[in-house]
Amino acid sequence: MIGDELVQLLSPEGERVEHPDYDSSLTHDEILSFYRDMVIVRRLCNESTSLQRQGQLALWAPLQGQEAAQIGAGRALAPSDFTFPSYREHGIAWTRGVPPKDMLRIFRATTTGGWDPQRYRHSLPTVVLGDQTLHAVGYAMGIQRDGAEEAVMTFFGDGASSQGDVLESFVWAASFSAPVVFVLQNNQWAISEPASLQTKIPLYHRAHGFGFPGVRVDGNDVLAMYEVARRALDRARTGGGPTLIEAYTYRMGAHTTSDDPTRYRVDAEVEVWRHRDPIERVKALLVREHGVPRATFDEIGAQAEALALQLREDVLAMDGPDPQSMFDHVYAEPHPLVDAGRRELVELGIGGRA
Repeated sequence: MIGDELVQLLSPEGERVEHPDYDSSLTHDEILSFYRDMVIVRRLCNESTSLQRQGQLALWAPLQGQEAAQIGAGRALAPSDFTFPSYREHGIAWTRGVPPKDMLRIFRATTTGGWDPQRYRHSLPTVVLGDQTLHAVGYAMGIQRDGAEEAVMTFFGDGASSQGDVLESFVWAASFSAPVVFVLQNNQWAISEPASLQTKIPLYHRAHGFGFPGVRVDGNDVLAMYEVARRALDRARTGGGPTLIEAYTYRMGAHTTSDDPTRYRVDAEVEVWRHRDPIERVKALLVREHGVPRATFDEIGAQAEALALQLREDVLAMDGPDPQSMFDHVYAEPHPLVDAGRRELVELGIGGRA
């Protein structure tokens, strides 16, 4: 994994790594806050998995192992920037300020959304693979024409990188120098297919064929992710056009809670990546260079536990929507077929509306 093409500022052992093009500008407090973010996001994710296993969520897409890729990129964003996620970007949602309970509403099947995208500058999850990249480029072209000094960031996986929507978004972004940053989280497995079946070259090289820069980053290194993302976003805001960031990371758990990863990958592979844990390497740095005491880590763990317990309470308190509400936003104006469907539901006694 380690090579000249990989931007890394922090080794798996938590030691600083020199890079000719990037260095870390983060302060002690910022690094500690990134560690806190990653611990909290992992704990909330694990709680969500438990909730699904207990029948309280319809589905869940775990992110364990990808915390640094998301927190590093998310914390590089400016408040005015806009993000377009897939279905696994819970860490990005956290950095944008989306309340954890709202992240789970769609997985609880109580809504088709969960939050106001404009309020948090974070779009709703997209399940259709790669679809969000076209949304992101379209939005970026819009703010470009408005003259806004903002950037757009969109996220997708190694599997989605083979979708036509993603490649089309590259064409549009390159042709119009759209202010967009593509973050490809290469977690090695597109459900049950390894990345090696999709490409014979590193995925970030694809950007070069479309005429814009691509860079591969150690996706388990939150310092490197932050610095590379910050520079790419600055470039986008100042008219430099798109950048593709390949975050080279690993999905430690299942693709979703409906998946069994033991059917297609070996334990030895998982164990190798376990030693590259993004949280543990930052913890090692904080102990070695900053002298952070154990009590601080214990306090952060307690905060994460309290948030997880609150999330559980919030989810269990969520009521399902009135079945009649399915007709509310089908069309902008009344429609006879929609009205007929509503009347039939009323006649069947389903829902709470007269």
